[in-house]
Order: sequence, then structure tokens, then C-alpha cells
Amino acid sequence: MHLLTATGAIAGLIALQRVIDGNVRAALLWLIVCQVLDGIDGPIARRYDTASKAPHIDGRTLDLVVDYVTCVVVPVELLIQLHLVPARWTILFAGLILLTSALWFARSDQETCDAWFNGFPAMWNVVIPTFVLLGTGPRTNMVVSLLFCALQLTDLKFPHLVRVQALRRLTLSLTAVYLLTFVWMSAAYPHAPAWAVAIMLIGPAYAAALVAWRTLAPQRTFFGHAIV
Repeated sequence: MHLLTATGAIAGLIALQRVIDGNVRAALLWLIVCQVLDGIDGPIARRYDTASKAPHIDGRTLDLVVDYVTCVVVPVELLIQLHLVPARWTILFAGLILLTSALWFARSDQETCDAWFNGFPAMWNVVIPTFVLLGTGPRTNMVVSLLFCALQLTDLKFPHLVRVQALRRLTLSLTAVYLLTFVWMSAAYPHAPAWAVAIMLIGPAYAAALVAWRTLAPQRTFFGHAIV
């Protein structure tokens, strides 16, 4: 199953080439392929106990290497090629994203025991394509990018949307709707229906509420539900 994880690097290379070629729609779709591979390799590896069958390959390190390429390097190239931040700041912000993401990937406390990430988990493969799909302006993109770069270095708790147990049914449902909308908008790029744009905004708003709840008031219950 390590081969499945490693194929994410190949998908990332194809996505990168599509960015360079100016084929934005294909680049967005290949980034989604990278997300799918990243999402299924862990459960499959655990199902077949890959760690004991290939003990000389560290699956976690392999996953981090591939994720840095597909979640950071390729989206950053998308940001550069499409001039998503003001031109005079492009290389500075590209470098800042690469730097803070590298520091996050090197954290020894990336994840809590209850499947929450410490700091923003370098999901630039979602953030930067969202800039593209929503058509947000360069200054907005710059401010949001700066915010997420800073958040990577904090201890704010971000949910692993598949593994977190709190509000699991609601979270999984909203995540599925959000991801399907993300795929739809990527396939339809640059023509995005208004309803899809609304869903793209609801997803991050829900995630932000979870972050605030888990970080600021984890012991507090809302409508009979607890976050920890």
C-alpha cells in the first residue's frame, strides 16, 4: 500500500504540469485526485497491516513527503501562475507558504489523541483552489493567505473532518456535500453556479465554528452536544 501513497507524487506532478501548461481545470481535478489518494491510503494500509509487511518503509514519513508536494508545492505554483496575490508580493507569499508549511509538517505535535490538528494543517490544496473557484481578489487572497500561514504556527485545534468523533454525523454529511460541490465547481470551471458558491462558503464557516469551539471552550456543550 506504500505504492498507493507514493502514486500521489505522480498525480501531483501531473497537476503541476497542468498548472504550468495553463490548463487550470485539469490542474484542479488532478489536485482532487491527490486528495482522494491521500484519503484512502491510510485506511487501506491499516486494513492490510502494511507496517508489518514493509517495516523498512515509514508510512508516516512517506505520507508527509507526498503531502508536502501535493498540498503545498503544487497549489503554490497555482497561486504564482494565476497571479492570485498582488504581483510585487507573489514570491514573498509563495515563499512564506512554503516556509510555514514546512515548519508545520515538521511538528512533533501535529495531531491530538482525539484527532484534532494543532495549527492549520497546511491544506493549501483546498485554500488556493478555493481562491480560483470563487474568483476572490488578490488583496483578499493575500490577507487570507497571511492568516493561514500564521495559524500553522499556533495551537488552535483544527478538526480531521473524517476522524473527529464530535458531531461526527453532521460533520461527515457537510464534508461530503462540500467536497462534491468542490469537485463540481472544479469540473465546471470557470462557470460556477450561485448555489455552489454558497455551499463553498458554508463549509469553511462550519469548520471555523468547530475550531473556535474546540480551542476556546472545549468543555462547553451546545444543544446537548460536547466537542470533547
